[in-house]
Amino acid sequence: MSWPRRSPRGRAVPQDQSPTSTCPPGPPGPPAAAAGGGDISVNFDPDPADLALSSVPGQEAFDPRRHRFSDEELKPQPMIKKARKMLVPNEQKDDRYWCRRVKNNEAAKRSRDARRLKENQISVRAAFLERENGALRQEVADMRKELGRCRNIINKYESRHGDL
Repeated sequence: MSWPRRSPRGRAVPQDQSPTSTCPPGPPGPPAAAAGGGDISVNFDPDPADLALSSVPGQEAFDPRRHRFSDEELKPQPMIKKARKMLVPNEQKDDRYWCRRVKNNEAAKRSRDARRLKENQISVRAAFLERENGALRQEVADMRKELGRCRNIINKYESRHGDL
């Protein structure tokens, strides 16, 4: 399958290379989807609360239309078995111990917040992609209808005037 033709919106349209294809190949060009440029407009207005939970305060708001996650970011994290808690006797709880506890608690909170942020971003992005997928499926269905109409017109023309 190649991607030589473009739709009226400029998107690359796959062209069947089978011998039954009646359309001549168009100008060659890279597929828009592979280049990362999808220009389909999707009616997607995420809940502002979801966007707030997906954005880091003080930084640019998370945009599910533009953000792309790498494969590495989407890999599930391995389950790490927690170490058994070791109770520290009260006589060993000095300033160093409490300083380390405070630092560990802050690090654990940052880690939980970062994980929660990433999960929220993935959730909002997934909702956007589902909506975009639906819009693209509708566009494909519309194009198939249009293709059927065009083939009917060509068949009528050929039956009246002979082959093209």
